[in-house]
Amino acid sequence: MQHLDTVTARVARFGGSICCRRPQLADGGPGTFDPGTRGRGNGRILDDGGRLSLRRRNLSRLLGEVHTRGAQSRSDLAARLGVNRSTVASLVGELADRGLVSERAPLARSAPGRPSPVVGPRRDGPVVIALEIATDSLAAAVVALGGEILESIRVERRRGSQDPSSVADLLAGMACPLVERFGSGRIVGVGVSVPGVVRREDGFVHVAPNLDWRDVPLRQLVRDRLPVDVPVLVGNDANLATLAEHIRGAGAGMADFVCLWGEAGLGAGIVAGGTEYAGSAGYAGEVGHMPVNRDGSTCRCGARGCWETEVGEDALLRVAGLDASGGRDTLDALFARADAGDPVALAAIESVGAWLGIGLAGLVNLLNPTAVALGGVYARLYPRVRRSLQRELDARALPSARHAVEVVPARLGQDSALLGAAELAFAHVIADPSLVPATVRSGRPHRRPSVGRTEGGEPAARSTM
Repeated sequence: MQHLDTVTARVARFGGSICCRRPQLADGGPGTFDPGTRGRGNGRILDDGGRLSLRRRNLSRLLGEVHTRGAQSRSDLAARLGVNRSTVASLVGELADRGLVSERAPLARSAPGRPSPVVGPRRDGPVVIALEIATDSLAAAVVALGGEILESIRVERRRGSQDPSSVADLLAGMACPLVERFGSGRIVGVGVSVPGVVRREDGFVHVAPNLDWRDVPLRQLVRDRLPVDVPVLVGNDANLATLAEHIRGAGAGMADFVCLWGEAGLGAGIVAGGTEYAGSAGYAGEVGHMPVNRDGSTCRCGARGCWETEVGEDALLRVAGLDASGGRDTLDALFARADAGDPVALAAIESVGAWLGIGLAGLVNLLNPTAVALGGVYARLYPRVRRSLQRELDARALPSARHAVEVVPARLGQDSALLGAAELAFAHVIADPSLVPATVRSGRPHRRPSVGRTEGGEPAARSTM
């Protein structure tokens, strides 16, 4: 795969409104040449503004590498970024001053010469709050650079219609103690995952059928209840799960990848050629509403025969004769019955597996991905439906596309969407690390990040440089 140049580029494509162009790298020292003119005999010396811009891009690229790939030696970073070691040392020094990375001695000398220090993300530096609204649970977490969850809480809840303001109150009740424990000065962003159609620019939820929501200003509701003045961004759960799985999960290293995600409903994130396919208005991926059965049940969206009416958790429980609104406990009971050999439970699981294979055959024929990851309830379901799913997939997908694809469970478990929300919240800091002010080299994090939000909720570009 052609790795995306920075994690921020990926985040921008997966539902964030922060966008960055491909960083151009330069050594950043005196008399720096514009890399676009090197080797052509017409090198142009950059002025101070040009050097500053290139340095910020270099800082972003280096921080993105450490964030997505983990701890690496300075020499490896220099090779990856195409700059010299002295430039890497200077960049690492600035990121360390800002509390974003730390250095340690290598565990062992792997080559002759002076050992290269290892650079990694700081656990005690800036963090984000990640929030997840699922159909049968709410979750909140504090996530550090590198995607490490430092603390999290998940609360189960019964399905059904809930007032958006009440849900925002519950989220705030989970998040505020985390803010108090970690300190508001360390928090640089908030990301929210929701199973609905989200307008990226302002976190407005047009519709979330399985929550019975329409026209909900979710970002506004959340940020009004939190005691931190940082950017709040909202994304669709399937898109955010795909973002996390593409960065550090089942889709890592793949240019063409699909992640199915859901519980009562079903959505997908689609990566094609290393870039999210979002559609003309950013609403692509609502695969749960593909029509697959003209004689099927009426969906919550109002249409008949949508794919999620055949494969959603509600459909599985209903076919098994159980309470469709029972949620996780009822699903656990169904799996226990199937494991004990109950024929009704086994038949229900077999039916859902077949319908999953039918829908997947269409996606495989259309998109020709390298892998399809099944997340949410489908990760738990996959071992039980693998045979029936693959039977339908083999029978219905074109052989050339079928042979190229692997169906796998999502690697990050139930936290895929939550970690995707964290990536969304970190995007502006990785795009411009100078948003985080320098701190003393005492090992203590900064007191108050210089990261604010504009009236529209986007990060305010405050720089110390």
